[in-house]
Amino acid sequence: MSVHLADSVVYGHLWSTEEARKLLDEEPRFRAWLEILSALAHAQAEVGLIPIEAARRITRYADSAPIDLERIAAETRATGHSTLGLIRVLRAELPESVREWVYYGATVQDVTDTWTASVMQKVGDYLERDLARLEAAALGLARRHRTTPMMGRTHAQPALPIPFGYKAAVWAAELGRHRQRLEQGRPRREVVQLGGALGTLEFWGDQSLALIDAFAQRMNLRVPPIPWITARDGPAEFVHLLAMVSTTLAKIGNEIMELQRPEIAEVREPFIVGTVGSITMPQKRNPELSEHLDTLGRLVRADADVMTEAMIQLHERDGRAWKAEWIALPEAVSFTLAATRYAILLLEGLEADQEQMRANIDARKGFVFAEPVMRALADQVGKHTAHDIIYQAAMRAVEEGWSFEEALMQDPRVADHLSRSDLEGLADIETVMGAGPQLVDRVIEAAG
Repeated sequence: MSVHLADSVVYGHLWSTEEARKLLDEEPRFRAWLEILSALAHAQAEVGLIPIEAARRITRYADSAPIDLERIAAETRATGHSTLGLIRVLRAELPESVREWVYYGATVQDVTDTWTASVMQKVGDYLERDLARLEAAALGLARRHRTTPMMGRTHAQPALPIPFGYKAAVWAAELGRHRQRLEQGRPRREVVQLGGALGTLEFWGDQSLALIDAFAQRMNLRVPPIPWITARDGPAEFVHLLAMVSTTLAKIGNEIMELQRPEIAEVREPFIVGTVGSITMPQKRNPELSEHLDTLGRLVRADADVMTEAMIQLHERDGRAWKAEWIALPEAVSFTLAATRYAILLLEGLEADQEQMRANIDARKGFVFAEPVMRALADQVGKHTAHDIIYQAAMRAVEEGWSFEEALMQDPRVADHLSRSDLEGLADIETVMGAGPQLVDRVIEAAG
């Protein structure tokens, strides 16, 4: 039985991706740790701390040796240490002359935190790719529906017509800002960890600063100004970014789920023939993609809370909160990459029903044009007085079952200033959508 649904043979596709597994599963993780030890050994050889032949033998083993998880597990249980099991297995396989140079002066966080930085780098690349694709899909919707009128809604109630492209442009702009945040945070997060016992690099003496430079270069990571053993703002920032991304996708999913309700029916998420919505109601087509984005977003936000708690560290090393990252960060990565995958399917395949959008506007019997009528009346009686007049007319129309125009013509405070032809002229969808199309253009232009 799988401990985590992301590892489930049956359900794993809902909670993770193949890319995430190749990065985060146990065997790839230990392989990556060996590669870090190899890079460290070569950096130490480069600055004259260990023999070059020792570094070569360590690399040869790291590159080709199978990962014996059972053996590593036995040594880990025997030592009670998170990385010593791996080190013991590695040392046992190396010639006696090389064994003393393995993990030379390093500590567990030098290896695991450097791995975390490398994971954040690779996931950042995946996320940039997916966000770019999502932004492009939203921009495509915005461009195609720049002037397609739909009902805008506030507090889940009909408000004024807007272009559907405006809604999509709002999504695109938000996704674009996440791309900016991702890029801006890279120098802070994608840094090696090398500090030794307390972060002062005392073990390596005069070669310590040269060593960290050489190590970072081999890892294709940056050098931090100071080790971050107890400064966990980098991983916390990254998971909070994942939470923001997945929450944006959840927001988009929730909105699409609402708009594809049969009562509204303005959009449809892509449907794959053979997908079953209900085991008891065979007619149903459930919003599976939209719903799942909400679920994934909730879980990543919970992991972001854990990562914030992990920032509280004691003195120069504290394993309590740090180990919570071992659960929260991989989870957040898996869930977010699953979310971007499903969101791409959703946005790239989204169908907009323009006729139904217009029908929903027409079904409001003219009430959606209350604001332009109020604006025109305001020129005659003042804005706040006009608001009170239009409000009273609208409420009476609802009670009497009248159309909005009929209610206005029944009120002399309106009829004295605006004729029926004036009202018909104000009931213009293109006008009431305001600068919506131009705002769409701005978003498209800003995206390049």
